[in-house]
Amino acid sequence: MWKIDDVLKNLKISLTPEREALIRSAYEFAEKAHGDQKRMSGDDYIQHPLGTALNLARIGMGSKTIAAGLLHDVPEDTDVTQKELEEKFGPEIAFIVSGITKLGKIKLRESKEELYLENLRKMFLAMASDIRVVLIKLADRLDNMETLSSLAEIKQKRIAMETLEVFVPIANRLGIGEIKSRLEDLSFKYLDPENYEYTRKLRDEVFGRRKKYVEKSVQELKKELLREGIRVIEIYGRVKSIYSLFQKMK
Repeated sequence: MWKIDDVLKNLKISLTPEREALIRSAYEFAEKAHGDQKRMSGDDYIQHPLGTALNLARIGMGSKTIAAGLLHDVPEDTDVTQKELEEKFGPEIAFIVSGITKLGKIKLRESKEELYLENLRKMFLAMASDIRVVLIKLADRLDNMETLSSLAEIKQKRIAMETLEVFVPIANRLGIGEIKSRLEDLSFKYLDPENYEYTRKLRDEVFGRRKKYVEKSVQELKKELLREGIRVIEIYGRVKSIYSLFQKMK
């Protein structure tokens, strides 16, 4: 179970008293507004805004974006109005939350035609007059995908397909590789469980060897750069995601 302290611990920005006060205030407001609401999994509903906020913290978003992430379902799923939200948190955060509500109305119909899908992606980005709205929507979708098992199979597949066809390309265009990979793997898990499991086992079998090879390469590259007088800030390597590995094998 997530707590607000998990969000604060994962912040990439410096935690000033003002930022902490805003995030905690948004959390307390959302927790009170959602009250006894439960998710399909049986968990308290507040776990979803907390999961969304945690995803935002991990990609380095600011306190206002995280606060809006905590509040993103309040006007739609509780008795709190948009006006009340604005009076409490100001027009900027209220505006972001209203944008998330609008984006929630875009749904994927039963079509895989690329022109339709591309138009849907463009509409998604065009409707969000503030890029923070899109980032929160991606973080929201990631948390929903991580708890998808509690839904009926037909819904799992519909949401997974929508994620793969709309949300993954948007995350890719925005350069958010971490969210893109996680959304791809989760979608793959529900759309093609047999190949997902096969590829996961294959990756895990060679993961140890590959990780050591990558680490050794990073260390040697650092040495060469330092030898040439180039200051190293950060070098990192990664192992392919399950979906990416499957696509490459195909």
